[in-house]
Amino acid sequence: MKHKLSLLLLSVLLLASCRSSEGGYDARHDWQARNAQWFAEVYDAAQASIAQAKAQYGNQWEAHCDWRIYKTLLKSQDVAGATTDHIVCKINERGSGDWSPAYTDSVRLFYRGWIMDDNYPESKTNLTVFSQTYYGDFNPATAAPIAMPVTSTVEGFMTALQYMVKGDEWDVYVPQELAYKETASDAIPAYSTLLFRIRVELVHKSGTGMSEWR
Repeated sequence: MKHKLSLLLLSVLLLASCRSSEGGYDARHDWQARNAQWFAEVYDAAQASIAQAKAQYGNQWEAHCDWRIYKTLLKSQDVAGATTDHIVCKINERGSGDWSPAYTDSVRLFYRGWIMDDNYPESKTNLTVFSQTYYGDFNPATAAPIAMPVTSTVEGFMTALQYMVKGDEWDVYVPQELAYKETASDAIPAYSTLLFRIRVELVHKSGTGMSEWR
């Protein structure tokens, strides 16, 4: 009888343990789908803002709209492509530089990168920093830019840089397809949409002397 009671107790404990495990909260549940949703919502909002500016201002729309959508430069620009072939950019500050870096060039820049908050879409304002070149609020007097080749970044970041000039500060939304895709990278889970705030300080053209940083 005592043996049967012990087996019954063990069975109850195992069942409770399984239920606890199955019912436990997984902060990364549906991570791929939720990240895709995040990017799609930003893309749609940017597309609507651009369409409104074009309808109101015609060919002068870019002067009146801070949103941009660019197709990855590693694919043909002659066809529209999928939504996830694009990045979405929000211009925070417009620079005064006279050239954009090419694929073979280098830049000096500041950046901060975020991934989606675990509670998205319930919480759309809290994001998690995964990498940055400065801490706290950006202060150009104390922060130091890093130098890097354009090609050293993920595809979406690399595309954004080739449209930016010195002094530009953009928020750049990169879909998982133009970031790390199915591969995790350090603090970034696989299938993550990335958000970068990028500020370009200087551009260096390949094949010129170091004095050509400008």
